[in-house]
Amino acid sequence: MVSTTPNDVAQNRNTTLAADTIPGTSAPVAAKPAAVQPAPAAVVAPTVHVVASGENLTGIARRYGSTISAIAKANGIANPSFVRTGQRLTIPGTSAAAPAAGSAMPASMSSLVAARSAIGDVIRAEAAAQGVPVAFALAVAWQESGWRAGVVSGAGAVGVMQLTQPTRDWVASTMLGHGIDLYDARSNVQAGVTLLRHYLDRYHGDRSLVLAAYYQGQTAADRYGVYKVTRPYIASVTALEKLFAN
Repeated sequence: MVSTTPNDVAQNRNTTLAADTIPGTSAPVAAKPAAVQPAPAAVVAPTVHVVASGENLTGIARRYGSTISAIAKANGIANPSFVRTGQRLTIPGTSAAAPAAGSAMPASMSSLVAARSAIGDVIRAEAAAQGVPVAFALAVAWQESGWRAGVVSGAGAVGVMQLTQPTRDWVASTMLGHGIDLYDARSNVQAGVTLLRHYLDRYHGDRSLVLAAYYQGQTAADRYGVYKVTRPYIASVTALEKLFAN
C-alpha cells in the first residue's frame, strides 16, 4: 500500500499478491426409514501464527497441538531449528472454519486472552466507539498479532493489528486527521479499528471483502475480490469471531 493509492500492496503481509414436509391432504403413508448418511467431515482451515521474539517451532507446535514437521512442511522451512521474529507461519488444520454455536475457547487460548485482557479491553472500547462489531475486532486483532503490542512482521507491520507505516500514514491523513503511533497500543488499536470501520462501510458489511481488503489490500479487493490464498485467513478470523462472541 502507498498513501496516495491505498492498499495497492497488501498492507501487512510478507509478500505482494497478484491477485449458503410438504403437507398432504390425506393420511400419511408410512415410509421406509431413510438411510443414515455420515455427517460430512468438518472443513478445517489453517491458522496463521506470527512468531514472537524467543519462540521456536517446538513451542509453537505444542501450543497448537501440531508437529514440528507439519509446520515446517506447510511453510517450506528447510531448517526447523530456525524461525525469525515476525515470520508468519501457517499452522495446518488447527481451526474449524465454522465452529458450532456455543463452541468453547480452547483452554490454552483462554489463558492467553486472560493474560492480555488489558489490550482486549482497549479493542472492545474502540470497537464500541466506532460501531464495529466487538467480536469481529477482537478476532482480527487476535489473528494478526495475538493482541501483542511488540510484534513486528518481516514486512514492517507493527503491533496489535499489524499495520505498516504506509497504511498508518493513509489512515492518519484520510480517516483520523491526526498522527498515529503504532508502538502505542491505544493509538495502534484506534488505527486498526478505524480501518475496519472504513472497510465495513466500503463493502456494505460484507465480511469476506472486508477481510480480503485488510489482508491483501483495498485495491486488490476492489479489482479481484477474494484471492484463494486469502480464504484461510478469512476462515480463521470467522472461527475466532465465533469464539469471542460466546
